[in-house]
Amino acid sequence: MADPLVLIAGAGPTGLVLAIWLTKLGVKVRIVDKAAEPGTTSRALAVQARTLELYHQVGLDDAVVAGGVKIKHINLWVKGRRAARVPLERTGEGLTPYAFALIYPQDAHERLLIERLASLGVRVERRTELLRFTQNDAGVTATLRRPDGSEEICQAAYLAGCDGAASTVRGQLGIEFPGGTYTGLFYVADIEAKGEAVADKDLHADLEEADFILLFPLKQQGHVRLVGTVRDVPERDGKLAFEDVKGRALEHLRLNVEKVNWFSTYRVHHRVANRFRGGRAFLLGDAAHIHSPVGGQGMNTGIGDAVNLAWKMAAVLKGNAHAKLLDTYEPERIPFARRLVATTDRGFTLVTSRGGLAGVVRTRIVPFVFPLLARLGAFRRLLFTTVSQTTVNYRDSSLSVGSAGKVQGGDRLPWIPLGSGEDNFAPLTSVDWQVHVYGEAGSGLREACAEARIPLHVFAWQPRMQHAGLQSGAVYLVRPDGYVALADPRADPEALRRYFRERGVHRGGSHA
Repeated sequence: MADPLVLIAGAGPTGLVLAIWLTKLGVKVRIVDKAAEPGTTSRALAVQARTLELYHQVGLDDAVVAGGVKIKHINLWVKGRRAARVPLERTGEGLTPYAFALIYPQDAHERLLIERLASLGVRVERRTELLRFTQNDAGVTATLRRPDGSEEICQAAYLAGCDGAASTVRGQLGIEFPGGTYTGLFYVADIEAKGEAVADKDLHADLEEADFILLFPLKQQGHVRLVGTVRDVPERDGKLAFEDVKGRALEHLRLNVEKVNWFSTYRVHHRVANRFRGGRAFLLGDAAHIHSPVGGQGMNTGIGDAVNLAWKMAAVLKGNAHAKLLDTYEPERIPFARRLVATTDRGFTLVTSRGGLAGVVRTRIVPFVFPLLARLGAFRRLLFTTVSQTTVNYRDSSLSVGSAGKVQGGDRLPWIPLGSGEDNFAPLTSVDWQVHVYGEAGSGLREACAEARIPLHVFAWQPRMQHAGLQSGAVYLVRPDGYVALADPRADPEALRRYFRERGVHRGGSHA
């Protein structure tokens, strides 16, 4: 294929991020979505630190942070009173440039991604639906339905299924999507309100014996999102309205609701596809895995899928890697998706279970114990690293080799602030392979890097580097997505050459 194309089905955050990364890497994309416009109601609110790190690589982080709200505290309410206030600031200090919890609703998030993609010369093709596709060794032949109802044949090198839980791509691949649906109905409401819980721009959680309500602050003053359970409320004409559920929110969180911008109900599912790939077609985001909203992980995980696949597709299509590189996408992403579903399932069950014991845990034990644990630095660090996705690793991947210090192949590169606003993440904006040495680099290594056309970044040794797990003088080969591929304590130039030779990967490729 003279000018290889990646066809992306679905223009949610996962598909949009995939399109942005591929375009930045010089790959032609086409992104279609059967919806007439971007979603205006959304449940995804949290943007995790690892997502912001990946966004930094393509210049998106500042705009997302500017549009969002940094959460300073989480407040736990029981029986109409604030039972505990737990600080969240600085929980991840020293671990990442984004050591905070950020709320940025998905609808605004999508608009930003669409604008950035358009600035790169790519527009989402709306009211354009993927009907079916076939594939062979040469590529994918997809049939699209245009806005006027006519059909079009699209030839692509690869197909990315970012088309949600009811994925056409997954269905046509015949990939099973095992899991289930939680009992109970949940709601999300975008409202304008006044009250103590609105004014402080904090996160508020109302914990009751059989219910919960979460209040998320938005950027615009007085605007918040409410997420809660629907219990024992009869539906009117088959539909529910905010009027049916507002009593608990108004009473328990002392809200004075002035306007309801939108309201919707939904059910929560937990599923992971058996496979994330079928030939030249790949599954990402909700097409591959869906889980409970506990911890704000879903959208961020889909974005992680997109970045993982993007640099690999680009390397193969640019002739800088053997096609077998794409075989590493599923083994790297599916274990995390499975672990995530298991963990969020346990958390969601605790939050939503009815019954005496669950109610006692939520209303009496959690408000007492959680603030005490939050005083412990080790607990705050564990909480942050778990939720922020900064500890997601690919240690078991065939692309991951060696260990130096406490850093193993497959780990995210530790973040090191260097002073004067500089850090070791700055070179990652090249979105390409690179070698990092913390300390001194030998001449043999410099020659090997020059030979392979791999940038070598040498950072003067600082004690904080050892604290972060790095070893002085070791070689860290860093992938385009910021994960360590090779960690070599001996800094052997031949180890670097062998790594690329054995994996059919070499540095190169231009990007926009």
